[in-house]
Order: sequence, then structure tokens, then C-alpha cells
Amino acid sequence: MSDFLIGFGFFLIIEGLVYALAPLVLVELAKRLPYVPEDQLRLAGLVSVAAGVGLVWLVRG
Repeated sequence: MSDFLIGFGFFLIIEGLVYALAPLVLVELAKRLPYVPEDQLRLAGLVSVAAGVGLVWLVRG
């Protein structure tokens, strides 16, 4: 459980940095997001999940 909370903490740190350091980039991304096809968004999400699992496996293994 502590690993999960540490991971969630890092997620919040990264999210906060994006909002604090590049808010205009985030606004532009949000404006363009509705025009990205759903399949492309789903593929990007799956690739991100696979990369995250692989990274955790490498670090913890």
C-alpha cells in the first residue's frame, strides 16, 4: 500500500508541475483533445500503461 501511495504522490507532483510551469500548453492541449480520434487516445493510453508497468517491473525486479 505504501508503494501505491508513493506512486500517487509522484503523480500529483508531476501534474502540479505541469499546471504550475506550463498552463498555456495544457490549455492548448485541452482545446485540441476533442479532435483526436477515440482509437488514437485509447492506443496512447494503452501504450502509457504498458510503459508504466514495464518501468515498474524493471525497477522492482
